[in-house]
Amino acid sequence: MTDLPVRRLAPLAAALAAVVLTAATITVLSSPPAALAAPSADIPAGYGASVPFTTYEAEAAATNGGAVGPDYTQGTVASEASGRRAVRLDPGQHVEFTLAGQANAVVVAHNVPRGQSGSLSVYLNGQKLPGKLALTARFGYLETAWIPGAKTHQLFQHARLLLGRQANAGDRVRLQVDGGDLPATIDLADFEQVAGPAGQPANSVSITATGADPSGGGDSTAAINRAIAEARAQGRSVWIPPGDFRITNKLEIDNVTVRGAGPWHATLRGTHLIDNASTSGTLRLHDFAVIGEVAQRVDDRPDNFVNGSLGNGSVVSGIWIQHQKVGLWLVGPNNNNLTIENSRFLDLKADGLNFNGTVTNSVVRNNFLRNTGDDALAMWSIHSANRGNTFSHNTIVQPNLANGIAIYGGTDTTVSRNAIVDTNALGSGIAISNQEFLAGKGFTPLGGTIAVRDNVTVRAGAMNPNWGHPMSALRIDSYDHPVEGGVRVELTGNQFLDSPYSAIQAVSGGGKGLPVSSVHINGATVRNARTVVLQAETRGSITAANVTASGTGRAGVYNCPYPNGTFSLQAGGGNNGWQDHVWAGCTWPEPGGGNPTSTSTPPPGGVNVAQGKPISAGSHVHDLAAARAVDGNADSYWESANNAFPQEITVDLGSTYQINRVGLALPPNPAWGARTQTATILGSANGSGYAELAGTRGYTFDPATGNTVAVGFATTGVRYLRVRVTGNTGWPAGQLAELRVHTA
Repeated sequence: MTDLPVRRLAPLAAALAAVVLTAATITVLSSPPAALAAPSADIPAGYGASVPFTTYEAEAAATNGGAVGPDYTQGTVASEASGRRAVRLDPGQHVEFTLAGQANAVVVAHNVPRGQSGSLSVYLNGQKLPGKLALTARFGYLETAWIPGAKTHQLFQHARLLLGRQANAGDRVRLQVDGGDLPATIDLADFEQVAGPAGQPANSVSITATGADPSGGGDSTAAINRAIAEARAQGRSVWIPPGDFRITNKLEIDNVTVRGAGPWHATLRGTHLIDNASTSGTLRLHDFAVIGEVAQRVDDRPDNFVNGSLGNGSVVSGIWIQHQKVGLWLVGPNNNNLTIENSRFLDLKADGLNFNGTVTNSVVRNNFLRNTGDDALAMWSIHSANRGNTFSHNTIVQPNLANGIAIYGGTDTTVSRNAIVDTNALGSGIAISNQEFLAGKGFTPLGGTIAVRDNVTVRAGAMNPNWGHPMSALRIDSYDHPVEGGVRVELTGNQFLDSPYSAIQAVSGGGKGLPVSSVHINGATVRNARTVVLQAETRGSITAANVTASGTGRAGVYNCPYPNGTFSLQAGGGNNGWQDHVWAGCTWPEPGGGNPTSTSTPPPGGVNVAQGKPISAGSHVHDLAAARAVDGNADSYWESANNAFPQEITVDLGSTYQINRVGLALPPNPAWGARTQTATILGSANGSGYAELAGTRGYTFDPATGNTVAVGFATTGVRYLRVRVTGNTGWPAGQLAELRVHTA
């Protein structure tokens, strides 16, 4: 079978294009959010992996280079940088890090122009070191034209260097473009105190004893296979001493322990190292690096470190995995009770790890993943169900296509204490999904308890260019199957920090409108979501209690099920009011900052049939014409002639609709002080005789609550909707930024 099928959003372009292009109330957001301020949230203590290095952001260091970002635009260098910021170094320029602790090694995330390779000089306290960082674009600039919505991505790569000197707290390490060096954009540097190489353990077979070449000049494949066979026959382990060992074919690793001198010292250089259709025993892999040569993603080739079966009870620990297509793609029998831990995944062209069905009772914990080209950690229950598995205490940074963590079907899954930072296009921080990708191949929908608890996302969620709408920091997706009945999704104690769009989303990504109903939120912190807390785009319901939100950009809830139906939020105790602020209408809000700026309180359901329709008014001043009240922009407004009440504004809906509510809005800017406008709502079927839908009364507009009011009335068939204004305590004229007419 193909180890990594084309499974990313293939049906989505057609299905969701219909959503965006034919639904009159949904508009495409043509641009990403404006540049954000400096990152305001680091990973809180207790989340993610415990790692042996300290990360220093280039934009926070001393530099005479140029600032890059912030920017969330898909395909830009800044959008793929940690924190969406980096530093550009041209000849003679530098970035200098002052260390908080000891270090003798560094890993640098860098971008150089396509097709180029070169070096970067390193200084310690002003003294130039003999070693240089080797920079290259060889393994970047991925092109995946078969994935709808994808652009050239994976613009950063990682270079590592043992400094050859001891650096201490307070020392300064400078990266500088000297003569002959290659200009580069620097995202960050991981500084690490690396221990010396471990010694050979007792009762082991060294691969050099069977002929492996530690210089990397010769092909060590056959020699390593001899060492494996000898060790297995004698009940011994395999030892990888310091060196670079070139591998040109797969290794016959099964039912054996392989241990290395440490991932900075013992390196296997090759791709497609382990590919077992089945296994006869347990495999234990410890403490070495596997660095490949995969420069582009080819989905019908198993260019992975591990492909297939590991063996029941197997352990993978302390492995450095880089420049593979996938780190571990686990499929087939004998994948029960696995442990994958304490490992580093960098610059992979697709997934970091994928449980591809049949994996049971296994744990992935305390791993660090940065710059994957697809889901960083995934469970995909195709062919057979994944059951009883856990992703815990992992740190994921910049998956630059797809999700940080993705659970596609499966039973009784736990996702806990992970940290997901800076997701990019076509992905959420965490996705809980019933998307099959391959129809008719035995996909197992979500079942049992899916426990997502005590995770943190930072700047997670991204615009989906196929939808024209974003994916939230956490997404529940009934793509091909409902999320209801036999599954309970429990979201407990999660934090969503600085999301560029929204925090939590319920959607049926295939455009089928399948329900999302078995979701229970108990305890969540949402801070600085740029649009809304809850993005509901399919029918169903969610219960939410003890959810606190602050700094939300636009509203608490966006409630627009597609293509029909209703979505209900069952609010329990402990929420802090966000649930009462509902975005009016179904035009997706441009990201904002601060507190909710457009809210309404009518029950969800129905669509705004007034936007963009012909409209007229008895008068207007300057260029503040009636059309501004139906342009979908709450910052523009109609204003009538002054001191000339009554004033009327009338919209022609184009045909008769059954309506039961109207939304009236003024610009959300706090500079618009609170005011009360006295108005009457009238309707007509033919434009000649008007009847009152809502009698004359005063409506109070207050910027503190979004400057929006809702008017409900009995369902009536109307083509022409008129608002007659007879008073305004804030200005002697009729004023409306938005006139929204909602179907019943």
